[in-house]
Amino acid sequence: MKFLINAVKTNKRALFLIVLMLVFYSHLLAGNNFYSDYADNLKINNTGMMVLGSWAIANIATGAYGWSNYRGEKMYFHQMNLFWNVVNFSIAGIAIYGNYTFDYMQLPYNELLSKMLKTERILLINAALDVGYMTTGFLMRNFASGPEKRQQLLKGYGSSIILQGAFLLVFDLVLYGVLKTHRQSFSDALSISFIPEIKGIALNIQF
Repeated sequence: MKFLINAVKTNKRALFLIVLMLVFYSHLLAGNNFYSDYADNLKINNTGMMVLGSWAIANIATGAYGWSNYRGEKMYFHQMNLFWNVVNFSIAGIAIYGNYTFDYMQLPYNELLSKMLKTERILLINAALDVGYMTTGFLMRNFASGPEKRQQLLKGYGSSIILQGAFLLVFDLVLYGVLKTHRQSFSDALSISFIPEIKGIALNIQF
């Protein structure tokens, strides 16, 4: 037993180097996994944007048809659907292009994590705005006054805004939930610290 204790004491430097190598290897492996998981995060985001883009295309097509073939409240309903989803389609296209051209391998882990958290916060803010959209649409429908044409416009636009707000609310909350779950699945952060002491080595790894 004494021989073993003496051997450990005389080889502290070797033990320290071994632990340091293990820490470095673990950190490198974790880093590779993080970049891989961030790539998966971007794929989830792109899938969400494709869903938004598909919704936009469907609404633009039906909106153009309804605008041309209906009159009164229905015409204004389809008109606003078309206007609204031109914006949605632009947002989806810009987001997908940005994600595909983003060179995330050049950024450190903490910046990538910040971007993921920022996306989640934006989705929550959007969800709050979606409730506001629906409320506005409800007020437009139920408090429309003035000439008949103006009432038809407000009711048609109001119905459209309620529909679009409801879709976006579900979309934003679902995408937020999926992205947050994915981020937490591989840990919010990887913290590796090693503290050399006078009589030994302490290794602290937190996930």
